Amino acid sequence: MFFDAPGASRPRSRKRHGAPAFAGQPSGILAPVQTVCVFCGSSDAVHDEYFAAAHQLGETLARGGKAIVYGGGRTGLMGALADGALEAGGQVVGVIIPSMNTSALAHPALTRMDVCMNMHHRKARMHELADGYIALPGGFGTFDELFETITWAQTGEHEKAVGILNVRGYFGPLLVALDHAVAEGFVFEEHRNAICCDSDPARLLMAMEQHQHPREAVRRWLRG
Repeated sequence: MFFDAPGASRPRSRKRHGAPAFAGQPSGILAPVQTVCVFCGSSDAVHDEYFAAAHQLGETLARGGKAIVYGGGRTGLMGALADGALEAGGQVVGVIIPSMNTSALAHPALTRMDVCMNMHHRKARMHELADGYIALPGGFGTFDELFETITWAQTGEHEKAVGILNVRGYFGPLLVALDHAVAEGFVFEEHRNAICCDSDPARLLMAMEQHQHPREAVRRWLRG
């Protein structure tokens, strides 16, 4: 998916929501990831390695011909991600709400900025535009976006690859918690294993390109 310049007219999506994404599709199809939605933090008070990793991810995605959808910010890892992609000639679309669409918070040089009325519409728009999802380190907003994306995959709302870029071992405790949830019977092992995770962006993207959605696990989950 490639994006028009700001102000250009675009057809509205006709994607249907509510039906499981796997309905009527043969199993084992690998769908190429062309547009990646990245969830990440906006704090500037973090270790330099996080900024470097976000910049590297943006550059890696752009050089691989992949467009980026993200929260539209100029601060923290958000800004580093966008700058890395733009400096490498990539396309970056921000999705933001009015209260954050200010000169202090919004990135000024994106390919396009979509302004949504509230956080619910913002997340829906980001999901609509993306073929896959990556979480960089972040706070409550990042965790919320990541787990909503994983939950939608668990219930068959989408079959897109979900990845975690585990910088400085940031997500280590979270991954341990997920493994504990599997051991205690709250999460299917297939759903846990469907989450791609790596500390290197190139390896993470390779794993995401090979992602195969656990459709049988989705069917079992929905049967209860």
